[in-house]
Amino acid sequence: MSTHVAMPPIYYADARQQVQYTPEGPQPQFVLDSDQAKVVLAGLEAGQRIPVHPEALAVYIFLDGQGLMQVGDEQFPVGPGALVVVPAGVGRGMVAETRLAFIATRVG
Repeated sequence: MSTHVAMPPIYYADARQQVQYTPEGPQPQFVLDSDQAKVVLAGLEAGQRIPVHPEALAVYIFLDGQGLMQVGDEQFPVGPGALVVVPAGVGRGMVAETRLAFIATRVG
């Protein structure tokens, strides 16, 4: 008989209120950090960037602000409601044109 520990639900009425902005750059707030997935809330001030880097399969959902996301050789404008799915191993990075908030989910 296997032992299964149920994880309690995680709920934020407005996830944007959990995002932290600092002059030093993104300070990701881990919502979930497990073997199966990692979910973070993060924010960038205008002009801040995350350098292009390869990573596991990831999904980005943008909550606030405007910016550009680099995925491989393509660049996408991002803002509230934008969703970007990046395949495993593909470089990704972003730059904030205004204060930018997003959720990033890394799978695997």
